[in-house]
Amino acid sequence: MDDRTQRRADHLLPEEQAAGSDDAEAQAEAILDDSDAREAYAETSPDLRIDHRRSAADPIPE
Repeated sequence: MDDRTQRRADHLLPEEQAAGSDDAEAQAEAILDDSDAREAYAETSPDLRIDHRRSAADPIPE
């Protein structure tokens, strides 16, 4: 197991812990695989990307 997976397994979110798993490392690996796949998909589909807009209260850069 790599460090990234171990760190993720050590810090599962409460809802991930509540889902239960006999193998936190396998659960973490599945979570990271899903996250990586979503990130790769977003990059290949720019028309489906979410706009990260700033609040109207944020100062406008000059």
